[in-house]
Amino acid sequence: MTQLGPKKEKYDKILLLYSGGLDTSCMVKWLQDEYKAELYTFTADLGQEFADAVRFKEIEEKAYKLGVKKHFMVDLKEKFVKEYVFPTIKANGLYQGIYPLSSAIGRPLIMIEAVKIAKQEKISAIAHGCTGKGNDQIRFNITTNAYAPDIEILQPIIEWNMGRDEEVKYAQENGIPILTQNKKYSTDENLFGRSAECDILEYPNEIPPEDSREWTTAPENAPNKPEYIDINFEQGIPVGLNGEEMNSIELIGKLHDLGCKHGVGRVEHMEDRAIGLKSRETYEVPAALMLIKAHKDLEKYVCTKHENSFKTLVDQRWTELAYDGLWVDPLRDALEAFINEMNIKVTGSVKVKLFKGSAEVVARESPYGLYDLNLATYDTKSSFNQKLSYGFIPLFGMQSEMGFIIKNKVLKKEKK
Repeated sequence: MTQLGPKKEKYDKILLLYSGGLDTSCMVKWLQDEYKAELYTFTADLGQEFADAVRFKEIEEKAYKLGVKKHFMVDLKEKFVKEYVFPTIKANGLYQGIYPLSSAIGRPLIMIEAVKIAKQEKISAIAHGCTGKGNDQIRFNITTNAYAPDIEILQPIIEWNMGRDEEVKYAQENGIPILTQNKKYSTDENLFGRSAECDILEYPNEIPPEDSREWTTAPENAPNKPEYIDINFEQGIPVGLNGEEMNSIELIGKLHDLGCKHGVGRVEHMEDRAIGLKSRETYEVPAALMLIKAHKDLEKYVCTKHENSFKTLVDQRWTELAYDGLWVDPLRDALEAFINEMNIKVTGSVKVKLFKGSAEVVARESPYGLYDLNLATYDTKSSFNQKLSYGFIPLFGMQSEMGFIIKNKVLKKEKK
């Protein structure tokens, strides 16, 4: 019989993915007591808005106060953008047509780095703060099993069965510092987006309160005058804004600020989790939505009808793999080979209108655009020979017309 959960072995060392919050701070003490192990902690910098040098220093100091043997903080922003965000943009990665994978694509990277640290420090178990109901446990665990099948995964939240009130009590009893304010929402963020869950947000019939948003201006309070920006692409990768070249992190930061100012990027929807549950999700993803929308428009402009039609299928499957935690699946590499091939000609600029919560593509240009004004114009001087349609239409519609006639014959026969 397959064993469910950890093997309850004694571990000399455990590496904990550590945010500094209530859950993972309680885990430090709980893991120390439960497994009698030395605790190591790891915090990843993926460009969280709150995560400046001061905040990371506070997290480190808190870890050591809780008796951690060694704390690691790794700046992964550049790797995150180049190896995870850019492929998502190229794949027009919107899960169920709405969610731009902001949290999902960060999870494999975090765990790959955690595995490196564990191997370096000869640690045989990695713990994380995921529940048994969410997607992140799948993303973390499958990545670990693929990169280091000999490393055990520990999920204290599943094992200890404490609710938030019990965690607060546990923290107080064990001298674990906790935030004094009542944090209503469970949030996650990186430079590509922010999610918020819990409290009133768990009720699909309730409108998300304004205090669940931290980044974006309410659209009704956004500027009354629209703002136009040009996003510049080279081979599917965003490289500049309004003709000015920028490094990737700076560019995403600029778009983030512009989007927040205009109330762009608020997403609210019912999501199908990989675990099989429906979940009400709320996101703020201003830069992500602008970049994916602009990229998709430019890609459609430079590619043929058949390329665009097939890539829709490829994009959807790639997005589902990323969302479901199957980043390591070889199919993703195969799909990306096609995606990258198509993006070779996705070069040019896209003009986006930002106004009262919307980001609308209003113009585009590219040296590889397939639009030909001389052919498409309705002017009488068009170079398109309209008489060719006399021969094209009968051939194009022949099978459909024949099928329609046959279907009606069958229906008439059945009625007799």
